[in-house]
Amino acid sequence: MKGKILLVVGIGIGYVLGTRAGREKYDQMKASALKLWNDPRVQKQVNNAEEFVKDKAPDVAEFLSDGAKKVVSQVSGSKAPAKPAARKPAASKPSTSK
Repeated sequence: MKGKILLVVGIGIGYVLGTRAGREKYDQMKASALKLWNDPRVQKQVNNAEEFVKDKAPDVAEFLSDGAKKVVSQVSGSKAPAKPAARKPAASKPSTSK
């Protein structure tokens, strides 16, 4: 209950301070955030992160699938865990960095 009260108080304080700052301050913060987001250095890192995730997603999915199969086999009581499917070698993709 104490946490809920603190949450409501925090929301109230945020509302009061936000209304005092006004729309002009909000627009300034929004413009600064957009300027930062659209900076070429930031966008380069965003693209690097996207490529990394795209490269690693199949490995993560396979790892999670294998882990789920182990858990299911342990819970169901079967003695032999499910064998992972044969993995195809990943084709090397050329980097598309700009």
